[in-house]
Amino acid sequence: MTRSPARRAAYRREADLARAAFAAGDLDAAFARLERAHVLGQPWAGPHSWTHWMMLRIGWRRRDGREVRGQVLRLAAGGVLSWLGRAPTGNTGGANVHPERPMPPPADLAPLV
Repeated sequence: MTRSPARRAAYRREADLARAAFAAGDLDAAFARLERAHVLGQPWAGPHSWTHWMMLRIGWRRRDGREVRGQVLRLAAGGVLSWLGRAPTGNTGGANVHPERPMPPPADLAPLV
């Protein structure tokens, strides 16, 4: 079920909520939604890369050098890993986790992943 319509719809929902939180200036809520969007969007290069772009923007706004550096590296590789089918399942995409570390997805997302 890795590329199901339900997974894509759930990704869009999380991405929309992340956009709204980012626009409202709630960077914590935006980042949390982006982590969920990342888990869902990994099979697709575009959505996968978009989540890293938004995480980079949040890192920049927070003046968080570690997050900015981590997201620049992930932007360079994330889409390629998606195309190759090598994105680690459940990985939340933030600089606080190793980019190749598989993780258990959140319970409500597990049936989609």
